[in-house]
Amino acid sequence: MPYVEQRGAKFRVKWWAGEYLDNGKKKYEGESGFDTYEEALDYGRDREYEVRHGKHVSKNRGDILIKDYALNVWLPDQDLRPESVKTYRSMLKAQINRVWGRRRVGDITTPEYLAWKRTLNDKADKGELSRTYVVDILMVFNLLMSDAVTRYRYRTDSPVPPPEPRRGKYVKTVRRKKRPLAMGPVYQLAVNAYTVWGFTGWTYIWHAAFQGQRPAEMYGLQKLYCWPAWPASDPDREQREESLERYGEMPATRVEYQLQWVDGKKKLTAPKYDSHRTLVTAPFLTEMHVALAASNDSPWMFPAMAGGDLLGARFDRDYWAPIRDGSPERQARKDFLRPAIPAVREFEGLPIYRLRHWMRECLEEDGLAKTAIETRMGHELAGVAGLYSNLTLKMERDIVESQQERWESFHRAAGGLWMPPFPKPLPVDQGIEESQQAKGRESEAA
Repeated sequence: MPYVEQRGAKFRVKWWAGEYLDNGKKKYEGESGFDTYEEALDYGRDREYEVRHGKHVSKNRGDILIKDYALNVWLPDQDLRPESVKTYRSMLKAQINRVWGRRRVGDITTPEYLAWKRTLNDKADKGELSRTYVVDILMVFNLLMSDAVTRYRYRTDSPVPPPEPRRGKYVKTVRRKKRPLAMGPVYQLAVNAYTVWGFTGWTYIWHAAFQGQRPAEMYGLQKLYCWPAWPASDPDREQREESLERYGEMPATRVEYQLQWVDGKKKLTAPKYDSHRTLVTAPFLTEMHVALAASNDSPWMFPAMAGGDLLGARFDRDYWAPIRDGSPERQARKDFLRPAIPAVREFEGLPIYRLRHWMRECLEEDGLAKTAIETRMGHELAGVAGLYSNLTLKMERDIVESQQERWESFHRAAGGLWMPPFPKPLPVDQGIEESQQAKGRESEAA
């Protein structure tokens, strides 16, 4: 039975918390500030009901600050990939902890949460934050509070209210409209990429557009997982034997890794969603792969301009921006001479991810099997369709024929398109090489 006492004009209630002190005596908790005896008594009875039914949360458990809970308790306990951990940590520091960091987990109320949610939505309406980013922030906060209740027992309930049933007329979700793309703009991207990055850039654009790999997967693509080395070069014996039987005469790329930053270090990790897969390659792209692989000694299929991997380069700024947006002629330094690059208007403001989506559109346009398309994208079909579907050899051959026909028909229609010569060092690489040779000659003379 709760014990109620009057303190001045208010009432205070005490109840047994269901725990014992070190000396064996019962541990009591209390709450004050009630206007009437009955309100205090009812509050105490509710707490004792929670104790009897195993739902009570000790008051001091919710005293942990949000910033300590989020970064030191909750985030390390999540089974996430390195890139997701990095994204969550950034979101927690930049948005959630900035507002709630010094608040106790057990003190946050629903009205406060709703006011914060309105503030975020207002920022999205004004363009200060993207709508997707706001949705992600609220999703992470909801997970924080849900786990505080169910996993860590810092609270009895979440301040995030459950979603309300939809009322009123249906309002369609506004999605970003995709501009239709043809082969011409992709070709111009490849030409621009050759100017910026040489034959590596030319091949990179066509690979992104016809293989559909994610950027991090292309950063981590090694020659040993590309034709002509693969599948004979596959270090996994069982996978090598199985792949030789199927792809021994059909060129393909194996998606085995992606290259990411993990704890400040570059590391090869499994592809997103563990989407290990084999991508058959059309003959025109196979020829590019063979020529590119023979043109340098890098272990990477797409080495950076100055050597090494692409993860360490500023890809969006130094590669994709001039390829997509164009660049004026450069004459400032001998080693970096470069002609003017035209902008590709159809790709204005778009990420390189658009090429991956374009590949999907092309395959759907050509009527290929959904199983083949989803597998190539690194996705899984949901439900029964995913359970019983299987990527057949004919499906893969259909992909090769479809992509090769798209390439050839484009060239037939355009007629006399410029094509790059066999790979040779970039002007910047040539300049570095000549400088190194000159230093070598000077040291020999000395």
